[in-house]
Amino acid sequence: MEKKNNLLILGVFIALGLIVLGISINSGLRSFSNKERVVTVKGLAEQYMKATDATISIGVSFTGDEPKSLTSTVNNKIAKITEYLKSKGYNTLITGNLYIYDSKSYYEERWNGDNYVKVKKDRYRASRDITIKLKDVEKAADITNSIDNDLINRDLSSDITCSYAFPELNSIKPQLIAESTKNARAAGEQFAKDSKSKLGKIKTATQGQISIAGQYYDEEDSNATSPSEPYLQKARVVSTIVFFLED
Repeated sequence: MEKKNNLLILGVFIALGLIVLGISINSGLRSFSNKERVVTVKGLAEQYMKATDATISIGVSFTGDEPKSLTSTVNNKIAKITEYLKSKGYNTLITGNLYIYDSKSYYEERWNGDNYVKVKKDRYRASRDITIKLKDVEKAADITNSIDNDLINRDLSSDITCSYAFPELNSIKPQLIAESTKNARAAGEQFAKDSKSKLGKIKTATQGQISIAGQYYDEEDSNATSPSEPYLQKARVVSTIVFFLED
């Protein structure tokens, strides 16, 4: 009799265990079926920006120990360069102020292979520059090279550079973000089609920082290249969007 009672109790516990297990499995299946189905996609947008103007800067500098003599040498060279530029039709020139840097020392220490030794150096550096503003940005680089060669031939060799001013990135931000979002959605729709689903609403969306291709490097910018023309810049942005997927 006792043995039968024990078997009965054991049977009750097994039955209860199966019921609990069934409830847990059923709950898990419902949880699995209700779990969100999402897809994460990225959209790239790029846009060229053309410079608004170019600046050619011609720098003159000399070193020495006599500020007065240096001032005269720099100003004489600036005057000759100015005369040449005006003969070429560049009448609107911006001439910077004379700047004299005082190192406050006539010597500097240099390593000679065994130890440091004091070496005589010029105490002062005098510098001044001339600036030309150009609107024809496409010809600015050629003009810079031409001026540089002419100055060398006239024994007026100088430090000459050409730089460009570009529109603010904020001026094209709305178009870039709209384009990157559009491209991300297209990628999401293709994924949904391939998985026999429908693309749902946006769950989350983030936009990367708008950058100039080639100036910065990160994982998003690994394939970015700069335009070959110096008067062009390529702005780019990557949007990351998480979409819901529907059956």
